[in-house]
Amino acid sequence: MVTTNLEKRIPADADADALYDAFAEWAAEQGLTLYPHQEEAFLEVLSGSNVILATPTGSGKSLVAAAAHFTALAEDRVSFYTAPIKALVSEKFFALCDQFGADNVGMITGDATVNGDAPIICCTAEVLANLALREGPAADIGLVVMDEFHFYSEPDRGWAWQVPILELPQAQFVLMSATLGDVTMFRDDLTRRTGRATAVIAGTERPVPLEFSYATTPIHETIEELLEQDRAPVYVVHFTQAAALERAQSLVALKVTTREERDAIAERIGGFRFGTGFGRTLSRLVRHGIGVHHAGMLPKYRRLVEQLAQDGLLKVICGTDTLGVGINVPIRTVLLTGLTKFDGTKQRLLKAREFHQIVGRAGRAGFDSRGWVVAQAPEHVVENLRAVEKAGDDPKKQKKIQRKKAPDGFVGWSEETFERLITSEPEPLQPRLRVSHSMLVNLLAREGNPVAHAVRLLSDNHHEAKDQRRLQKHALVLARELLTSGVVERLPEPDASGRRHALTIDLQRDFALNQPLAPFALAVMETLDRESDTYARDIVSIVEAILEDPRQVLWAQEYKARGEAVAAMKLDGIEYEERMERLEEVSWPKPLADLLEVTLAAYRQSHPWISADALSPKAVVREMYERGMTFTEFVSYYGLSRSEGLLLRYLTDAYRALRRTVPEHYRDDELEDVVEWLGELVRQTDSSLLDEWEDLVNPSEDATPGRPGEVAPPARPLTANERAFTVMLRNAMFHRVELAARDAWEQLGELEARVAELTEPPRTVVMDADAWNEALGAYYDEHDAIATDQEARSPALLQVEKVPGEWRLRQVVVDPDGDRDWGLTAVVDLAASDEAGAAVLTVTGFERLGG
Repeated sequence: MVTTNLEKRIPADADADALYDAFAEWAAEQGLTLYPHQEEAFLEVLSGSNVILATPTGSGKSLVAAAAHFTALAEDRVSFYTAPIKALVSEKFFALCDQFGADNVGMITGDATVNGDAPIICCTAEVLANLALREGPAADIGLVVMDEFHFYSEPDRGWAWQVPILELPQAQFVLMSATLGDVTMFRDDLTRRTGRATAVIAGTERPVPLEFSYATTPIHETIEELLEQDRAPVYVVHFTQAAALERAQSLVALKVTTREERDAIAERIGGFRFGTGFGRTLSRLVRHGIGVHHAGMLPKYRRLVEQLAQDGLLKVICGTDTLGVGINVPIRTVLLTGLTKFDGTKQRLLKAREFHQIVGRAGRAGFDSRGWVVAQAPEHVVENLRAVEKAGDDPKKQKKIQRKKAPDGFVGWSEETFERLITSEPEPLQPRLRVSHSMLVNLLAREGNPVAHAVRLLSDNHHEAKDQRRLQKHALVLARELLTSGVVERLPEPDASGRRHALTIDLQRDFALNQPLAPFALAVMETLDRESDTYARDIVSIVEAILEDPRQVLWAQEYKARGEAVAAMKLDGIEYEERMERLEEVSWPKPLADLLEVTLAAYRQSHPWISADALSPKAVVREMYERGMTFTEFVSYYGLSRSEGLLLRYLTDAYRALRRTVPEHYRDDELEDVVEWLGELVRQTDSSLLDEWEDLVNPSEDATPGRPGEVAPPARPLTANERAFTVMLRNAMFHRVELAARDAWEQLGELEARVAELTEPPRTVVMDADAWNEALGAYYDEHDAIATDQEARSPALLQVEKVPGEWRLRQVVVDPDGDRDWGLTAVVDLAASDEAGAAVLTVTGFERLGG
């Protein structure tokens, strides 16, 4: 029986010739023929040389990486694969599992460690760098494949691509990228450090050649021409997510697809669940053969676009320049809407490396025999050219031409700019080594003399002498802080290795920059009062404070909070200048900010490598829970349709952290409810991220998340998780109680309207704003207030009657007199809830309770 598992193909006599033949045979069975440059790279790996593979996109660098891992496995060496982002690490993990078998492949990302003792490890560059600092030449690492090596020049993260080269002289390196530029320094440096020859394989012709052109027609005409010339799929590159979506919507009027093609798309989509808001927009677009692809989308939407494109059903895809990091879409033509981008500080021209990363996606091997790259002239230039053409040779008409000026702040480009970028080599990679407390702590944890380790690292690296001196001075400052804090102690006598300093704390094996915050979170949990009404929600806030900020979400919360603050201040008659001054103090919600600040200051005395601004109090999960909001409601309320993917990633990270960080003895029933609710909310929104993580931590034979599959994977019925569903209903009903306590009848009416839109067609609203206003008026004629404390939140006040097909709810409200004679009634449609992936709850009244 022929096996696709590469481990089983390792010959008993594993010499270089036998390994080459075995791998080539396996590749042929996969329908792959090694290109000459792939053969050359593989032979260099087999000979023991380092390899710098600087070949174009689509030239098969992944196959060379597989050959390198195959060689290391045959020689009983542990090999590492690194990539810049966790998504690519995860994708490569599954690919290597398919190639080598799950037992032979592990992954370390910071979120989860899976099969960490496997002979092939996938990880981010930071994970490998910290391991290299901690173990150095003694690390059991025989081969390192560093993908997307051009990240070496990234200002914040480039240090992690340099450190392994400096600290792992025992390893064989394979550095890969399509945009490395001059690599002479790396070739010489690798040879000197490792004692191995270093082969540079570059200048290879693209398997799929590119043709370049500059368009001076309006962009919709440019796209029409490309479609007529059979150059689809066309990836239209924008430099903001908003522009990508706007462009896609503008193309619906074009005849992109035929009737037959639209029918094929509808059949392929099948029962895929599109949400409201952006989901409905995307559904309309893809049914016209137009896709949208950017990092702000839900993973299931990106995957849908990718799969439809792979099936040849999408003709145009509008997205951002993030496709340069890797997009699983066969693109025939890349159409650049501009040659400038905003880099966070200013608008500037694309760098040569950025340009080549983007256009390299055109023309994919196995799909196309040729690829096309088109750059669009600036819009005002196109309009002026049209005006000149329209005037023709008539001098009078030419004089009347009113030329359109470039917008303010516009950074222009031209065909000459385009031609220069085409011919320019990528800029030389710049070293970005930096020193931190964490780096020094890792060096102190290594066997031997840590001072000698640090001196060698900071004096023998890729920086110039003046920069090395700056790094050394900074290291001395940080070392003194470690001594002062008591984290490092001076030994009475040097040991045999000359070591004079030692750590006074034990570090976990996977210590890294993102790890120390979990122990800090536990230290804060210890200070909480378990009897507090908000205990479980305060635990959530502690965990949220150690998570990476979802910036667009927080900015939306701040914008909304400032808008409400301005309205309140205007109502109070506060003057403009004072309003503006007070507004500076309004931000997104920050629960426990004072407690966290005080605790962090104390914690840093013994953990000085933690930055003073490492924490960021926020309330995304907490707000959704307290207000009983669904994912769709939260997105709609804050206008986050272009950031759904970001929000989902944050909620997924929060769920993982709550599951993994909070010890059993800190948990109570309400916290368990929160975790169950959050997990189900994420799964019903898009299960791919959670299912993938769950399968990594607890592998199952049947599950294959993250791999190509059905466009519409079956969703787990929401009502099947009765505990989470009950929590959703309880939160939704109590949120209405809170709004009723504020007499917010207009908001209650808006809330009912939003919930009604969860179904298609939207459900009938029973309690609109007017009905709420009348009902609340009747209540406040009898009682002065509605309580919202922990007693009022008691699950016992929500009564549930379960009948076939629906649940009937009655939420009793607590009045000052203790009569408890008023309440909300509602009906929950179970089938509609499963279909929508959210609780479809229709409030039927707020009234005096019978009996």
